[in-house]
Amino acid sequence: MKPIDAERAVAEDAERAPSVRWALASLSLSMLLSSLGISIANVALPTLAEAFNASFQEVQWIVLAYLLAITTTIVSVGRLGDLIGGRRLLLAGLFLFTTASVLCGVAPTLWLLIAARAVQGVGAAIMMTLTMAFVGEIVPKARTGSAMGLLGTMSAIGTALGPSLGGLLIAGAGWRAIFLVNMPLGLLAFVLAYRYLPADRREPKTDRAGFDVVGTLLFALALGAYALAMTVGRGNFGLLNMALLAAAVFGAGLFVLVEARVASPLIRLAAFRNATLSASLAMSALVATVMMATLVVGPFYLSRALGLDAALVGIVMSVGPLVAALTGVPAGRIADRFGAGRMTVIGLVATAAGCFILSIMPATLPGYIAPIAIITSGYALFQTANNTAVMSDIRADQRGVISGLLNLSRNLGLITGASVMGAVFAVASATTDIMTARPEAVAAGMRITFAVATILIVVALAIAVGGRALAARASMSGVS
Repeated sequence: MKPIDAERAVAEDAERAPSVRWALASLSLSMLLSSLGISIANVALPTLAEAFNASFQEVQWIVLAYLLAITTTIVSVGRLGDLIGGRRLLLAGLFLFTTASVLCGVAPTLWLLIAARAVQGVGAAIMMTLTMAFVGEIVPKARTGSAMGLLGTMSAIGTALGPSLGGLLIAGAGWRAIFLVNMPLGLLAFVLAYRYLPADRREPKTDRAGFDVVGTLLFALALGAYALAMTVGRGNFGLLNMALLAAAVFGAGLFVLVEARVASPLIRLAAFRNATLSASLAMSALVATVMMATLVVGPFYLSRALGLDAALVGIVMSVGPLVAALTGVPAGRIADRFGAGRMTVIGLVATAAGCFILSIMPATLPGYIAPIAIITSGYALFQTANNTAVMSDIRADQRGVISGLLNLSRNLGLITGASVMGAVFAVASATTDIMTARPEAVAAGMRITFAVATILIVVALAIAVGGRALAARASMSGVS
């Protein structure tokens, strides 16, 4: 390279650096808002039940509508972003999320609020998916881990901030404020994204008619049926749950048949021959299932076994997300320095160690907080390294759909964990009503639940080691 060219390249990099920082700021704010949307509404459910004179089962749909919308559309919007351009679709997602937030805040009836929450969930799905997809485009490969760590930190902050911010807003301004607060933040994210994200390339693309409409509908129906099977019935797996699960399996089978035949599939089934991708998706689902156990079991254990009041339960429950928020960015830098594959394994080892310690500790507050801190720091390292391993080597036209699959595997793990780990806890506590169980029974149930969680993480660890061995063998055969 000539000296003049080198000087010009350095000058361009220096000029580009502030734009990258502002672009990352817009992505971080998008991730924060979408995560905040999940956790902030939970704390308002009692208030909303009273405001609309509705049952708990009815107001639960305010949370479920958002989660179902994200789960059923997150892969489809990733694919759509690959086809029509990520910047254009992210701006649409931010507009949709912000507008739906305003509609939630002014909704006169419960069912209009639920409908607006579903629309808000579609916007959140776009934001979650494309923030991760954009990292590969705007950040150098050597810093992918750091950027993924930053997004993980913002996701954890959104999850941790939701209950406390929601409580303050409800107390000070009423329940509508928990939705209206998204308007100025959403507008700021929109302006930053519009100003600093790189324009969509004008290169020839598959036209919109190539979007797999039939596959998308089948995928959404199968995921919706599965999510409902895992959430309706308040933990009692009855005939409706079995019918929904059967519908999900049937829909998934039809989806696979369709994808094998269409010219432009929603998901290229051949992608699952990639050992790294398949292993990463399986591990993400397993780890998310275990992390949901901390959210499902934690409040009951803290209140029933340790006798903490609601305020203290809330403070202790914020320890996990706080640890994840503090370790997200350092985890990204560690993954960049020592390799994402190695850090994935270390993160899983830490998570398994935390679960095992929790399964043998006596019922004390320090005996709960310390293992939870180990679990969540291990999770932060795993999540950042796992996402980095997948997203750093993806073709540009596949970033959206692969990012969607990573988010989907996590969401399915959370949904499964809420149902399955909740059922394990109930059975292990040997009671039909956890609210009337003796403290000793709840403590025993918690220990057994986290013994099961330890086994799940060991399975994920085996997948990580096996996946790395297969990838190494494939690269050696490719070289030879």
